[in-house]
Amino acid sequence: MKANLTALLALGTAATLSVAGAQAKISAQSIIVNPTQPDLQVSVRVSKDTSGTQNPAYRVGEAITVSATVNRDAYVYLFNVNPDGSVDQILPNRLSGENFVKANTTKSFPAAGDNFTYSVEGPIGQNKVLALASLTPLNLDQISSFKTAQDQFATVSTQGGQAGLAQALSIVVNPLPQNSWVSDTAFYTVAAQNPVSTGSLFVGTNVNNATVTLNGQRLGGANVTYNNLRAGTYPVRVQAPGFSDYTTTVAIRAGGTTNLNVEFAQPLTAVPAPVNTGSPVLDFIGNLLGAIAGTTLQDPARSAYDQKVRELQTDGYALQQTRTTGSGYSGTLVRGSSTVTLNVDRGANRTVRVNVNETTTYRY
Repeated sequence: MKANLTALLALGTAATLSVAGAQAKISAQSIIVNPTQPDLQVSVRVSKDTSGTQNPAYRVGEAITVSATVNRDAYVYLFNVNPDGSVDQILPNRLSGENFVKANTTKSFPAAGDNFTYSVEGPIGQNKVLALASLTPLNLDQISSFKTAQDQFATVSTQGGQAGLAQALSIVVNPLPQNSWVSDTAFYTVAAQNPVSTGSLFVGTNVNNATVTLNGQRLGGANVTYNNLRAGTYPVRVQAPGFSDYTTTVAIRAGGTTNLNVEFAQPLTAVPAPVNTGSPVLDFIGNLLGAIAGTTLQDPARSAYDQKVRELQTDGYALQQTRTTGSGYSGTLVRGSSTVTLNVDRGANRTVRVNVNETTTYRY
């Protein structure tokens, strides 16, 4: 929590002594626990979680308050285990008086009215606050000590990080009656001061002169990584001269790079504008089949798809995505709360099937 307050030293032989027969047990999380469930109870909390069941986040530099409540008169010792395994002794200290707490009262650090604040300085990651309450004072000389008369906090010296702290504390409480001590733990996370909120997008294509448009704003050419994009989900359009536009939706992740690779198909073959015959049936067939003027015959399914897209766009729909299927083309268009799925498939006997499904969401 306050990593700069402690100058860690090796614990020496105390932490390596055998704890065979010790009353305390050490949990899988390196927390010292009294297995007898004594009458004495202690509850430790951090200021953002009065329930003690959550894992709140604090930013570097943010103020924090640590509180402990006991049901009997007891001496309370508070330790903060940092993500790197180093340990800070919060209580007792020389800033806020002794660590004796009356029954059914709460000791807070800092207390209301104190002319100082206690701030989170890191390192980044998961922190644990261990509270140890005892009916009698504990001798922590082999675990922590005030090195000079000017030190406001005791220096905690543990070999092996939090596991060493738990082992050393188990040695301290070993001579005590089983019903005379108890522990509790609270958790919180330290996050960076300025969390990453932007990401990057790389768009690659197999053709030259392609351009990229994200959420209606033109970014520039393809085969480029665009940085500092706000995290979120956006429509993207990739355009290349002589090819059908490619549209899709991408998710920009904070702190990451989203890759979008567009493989353009065969270039479009220029087809002369169809002659208006005056017959709706002949004009429709002409639009489907295209015109043969020394060029390759246009794909009827693509012609039908493009024509239907234009009709829907005339009705106010915006094309979101186009993809090629095994038998034709499929697309998604949106207008307000309505979504249209368009499927055009080549059928038997030189037929083309156009299927339009509309879904509308209503709020009630």
